[in-house]
Amino acid sequence: MAKTLLKIQRYFRRKPVRFFSLILLYLTAGSLVFLHSGFINDSGPGGRGSQEAVAASEKGNSRTSASHARGLGIVSRVFKETHRSGRRYGPPWMKRKSQEGQEAETRGGDYTSNWNRALKGRNAKEAEDGRAKYFGCYVDDTLKRALRGVSFFDYKKMTVFRCQDNCAERGYMFAGLEFGAECYCSHKIQAPNASESECNMECKGEKSNICGGANRLSIYRLELSQESARRYGSAIFKGCFHRPDNVTLALPFSAVILNMSVDKCVDICTEREKSLAVLAGDWCHCGFPTPFFSLHELEDEDMCLHRCQGEEFESCGNDEYFVVYQTQVQDNRCMDRHFLQNRAKQLVALASFPGAGNTWARHLIELATGFYTGSYYFDGYLYNKGFKGERDHWRSGRTICIKTHESGRKEIESFDSSILMIRNPYKALMAEFNRKYGGHIGFASQAHWKGKEWPEFVKNYAPWWASHTLDWLNYGKSVHVVHFENLKRDLFSQLKGMIQVLGLKVSEERLLCVEGQKDGNFKRSGLRKLEYDPPTRAK
Repeated sequence: MAKTLLKIQRYFRRKPVRFFSLILLYLTAGSLVFLHSGFINDSGPGGRGSQEAVAASEKGNSRTSASHARGLGIVSRVFKETHRSGRRYGPPWMKRKSQEGQEAETRGGDYTSNWNRALKGRNAKEAEDGRAKYFGCYVDDTLKRALRGVSFFDYKKMTVFRCQDNCAERGYMFAGLEFGAECYCSHKIQAPNASESECNMECKGEKSNICGGANRLSIYRLELSQESARRYGSAIFKGCFHRPDNVTLALPFSAVILNMSVDKCVDICTEREKSLAVLAGDWCHCGFPTPFFSLHELEDEDMCLHRCQGEEFESCGNDEYFVVYQTQVQDNRCMDRHFLQNRAKQLVALASFPGAGNTWARHLIELATGFYTGSYYFDGYLYNKGFKGERDHWRSGRTICIKTHESGRKEIESFDSSILMIRNPYKALMAEFNRKYGGHIGFASQAHWKGKEWPEFVKNYAPWWASHTLDWLNYGKSVHVVHFENLKRDLFSQLKGMIQVLGLKVSEERLLCVEGQKDGNFKRSGLRKLEYDPPTRAK
């Protein structure tokens, strides 16, 4: 053996080029093996997931065929959620925990996340506690659905809470389950009651609960937050309003529709590229919010109770009181944004404690003024979502105001004036906690709320809320205070005051346009808002 090795050594000494060629071939072969194993590992779960998806699809197809045999049609839409994580403020231990949570969710493979999985198995009585109330068993007809909003189905993991959560996130008032696997949403029930014994099918993902029956819906009324929208299909219900003094001027397009229904009026106004669909008996009016029809004076809905000719369960208003829906058409009167042409003479801070609505305020200011807002930091996620001022240095003078969460006299006195956003500290802490563990519009998991993270977070951040607010009030120059709750309640006048502080004049029509698109891409909505009222055990 030794002689053989010695001969090989002498050979490569005489032929060094061959030696290095052999090493190169060896490394290349190793790299190919490594890459091949990596592809296999990457495709493995995907392959399994694909097989599961195909299996689920086959089950769904066979189920659909069987349903058609019985005269049943399945309207299926799969809801997609995007989980994004925020990474900026707080000590390193919180970042590590956030990463661990994200890894756990990645391993889970279910878009409902750990938070939904932790709630799996709750019974219907628990679902009534603060989040939803069981409404009863109702008849469902494939030709005339009882709940006519969006729908989806899942033959493996459907639960009562999952259906409620998806409907609530889209602003619907009712969620209904059928055949143990189907979920329907709507803002009204358009079918008669059925016997409770007819809702007798267990949920596919939760055997302890009932998810309707054959042509029968188990319906829940969702306890949504006040700002959650009521929907009819793709349209958002805005309310009942008194007839404007000049209908032609306020709503420039009008048409008489035979067998009027909400769908027909919404479709016509969508085709006309108008953001408002207004029903007044047999008349359908289309337009945009204007000073002539601002939607600021909401009337009692009973004033608009007038059955539509084409749909007995819908209200179409009358000659004096109009029913208003917002279509999916975007109001472009406030969508243009650009940088300041001339360098700003003053640096205006948009200051707040994290979680107090700073990003939302920036969205409103940009729509109202047409100018980008800047930031003391840089957040690539916000930049990609349209906040182009993120990349500018905060002293560039090209943005209308500067987002900051800084506190301390030196940092505060570097600004010439400021708009200070203040929010209820408990709500602000919860919002920032959600951002840390769920991203800008996501939610922290139940494990985070019930674990040690929340008490430690409160212990570290609650004192900062107080010192941050006091520092800006003590050291800030020309401080204009805006309470988050007041901005939500009276956006028009509060935003108008903020714009005046910035030294700009904005038309009323532009502010009305902002009201119609106030939420933007950074609103947490739906049933999850009411899921947590975590105790603060921190001392």
